[in-house]
Amino acid sequence: MKAEPSRPGLLEKQATWVADYRLRLRLNERGTVVSVGDGIAWVSGLPSAAMDDLLYFGDGSQAMVFDLNKDRIGAVILHETENLTAGTPAKRSQRTLSIPVGDGLLGRTIDPLGIPLDNGPPIQHSGWSPLEQSSPPITSRDFVHQPLYTGIKVVDTLIPIGKGQRQLLIGDEGLGRSSIAMDTVINQAGKNVRCVYVLIGQKRSTVVNTIDTLRTYGALDFTTVVVAEANALPGLQHLAPFAGCAIAEYWMQQGHDTLVIYDDLSTHAKTYRELSLLLRRPPGREAYPGDIFSIHAGLLERATCLNAAHGGGSMTALPIVETKLGEIAAYIPTNLISITDGQIYLDRNLFTSGFRPCVDIARSVSRIGSKAQQLRVKEEAGRMKLDYLQFLELEMFTRFGAKLEASMEASIKKGRLLREILKQERFSPQPITFQLSWLIAFNNDLFEKCEPEQIAAQLSLLETQLKHSSLTIDSPREHWVDAVAQWLNESPKVDPR
Repeated sequence: MKAEPSRPGLLEKQATWVADYRLRLRLNERGTVVSVGDGIAWVSGLPSAAMDDLLYFGDGSQAMVFDLNKDRIGAVILHETENLTAGTPAKRSQRTLSIPVGDGLLGRTIDPLGIPLDNGPPIQHSGWSPLEQSSPPITSRDFVHQPLYTGIKVVDTLIPIGKGQRQLLIGDEGLGRSSIAMDTVINQAGKNVRCVYVLIGQKRSTVVNTIDTLRTYGALDFTTVVVAEANALPGLQHLAPFAGCAIAEYWMQQGHDTLVIYDDLSTHAKTYRELSLLLRRPPGREAYPGDIFSIHAGLLERATCLNAAHGGGSMTALPIVETKLGEIAAYIPTNLISITDGQIYLDRNLFTSGFRPCVDIARSVSRIGSKAQQLRVKEEAGRMKLDYLQFLELEMFTRFGAKLEASMEASIKKGRLLREILKQERFSPQPITFQLSWLIAFNNDLFEKCEPEQIAAQLSLLETQLKHSSLTIDSPREHWVDAVAQWLNESPKVDPR
């Protein structure tokens, strides 16, 4: 009996059918929730899951893969319903977490998943951007060369910030770190800088006050607020800074200048420690996981200034970190100091003495901001920081009743005048032309006859006159000296430098 000949192409069809069957098996991979608690879900039966994969649960909850073990995976819950319990089916979404980006987010308040929190219409976005991505390579970066003005006298003159810089705001709670950040955002009005303000683990009252302040001063129109409240799931609090970074990063890649505020990374570090301990990762110093440094470094390294070939945009980062009793040598503060390009340190003793903002010039530094500082302002500021530090040392001797020479007494008087000049109420940012006017007046001893309590009136006079003046930042110095002297009813003097 003869064998029946095989049909042509049967083996190929069988191979294709087997491959399709295997693919369907992988796509239809199912898992089961083993346990749920404290914002963590343990899931078994998903051998193909990878880090940062999104998981969908049968009750409608969502989670993100955060830890991989041999027999099960740990996931942080991003959205939880009351029906999420052990035994709930789970499946992979085969995608990582992304957030909507684009100009439609300006003026909106959202959570780290891009869901509106302001009762407004659905967000009109231009696309989706992943929360986790690599920082721009060195070949696409440029030197920081443009100033970013905060409107704060002590910062713009002595601790300047450039576009694309990472400047840390550090100090104890209640000293005005967030006020400096909000002043900086408010001062970007009319400067074509798009801002992102990230609130991590803050109380609802703090969130409402921040949004109301930005709205009152007209800053909400060019700002996106990303909120993960204190009662939000730990996973959302962890993702909040990455969501804000992704939004600002999209604008930077489109060639825009952006500013992102992380308020604050101390809370973020505590949240990440909580998640890591719940996932049974080995604790390190102060019980923080060993990769906390790389987490913050990867976040802040995404802030940069791109070169012209890659759009020329920039992202400036102002992370905020809290200290306890002024201890800057703690684990998280030292980590962030080593990552950033400088820090603005707020001191409690200065705060209680009435010096606001209470910036400690001795401990504050901007490593690259001076390269971006406006040349005229940089020239006038000159040795002012060093002279002010020398004044603080001289002033200590007066506490013991030491008899000083006339030159030392003059230096102390001038230093006290400068201290009064640098005082500034919050939410009152000043333009760079005002900064230049008082710098010229101070360097030319036009405040010489003033007492410290008269400085506020003199500065108010300068501010009023500037509003009706045609002087610009690039006007000749001689014109500035003559104009400022006329406004203050003083005769021009030779610059003592």
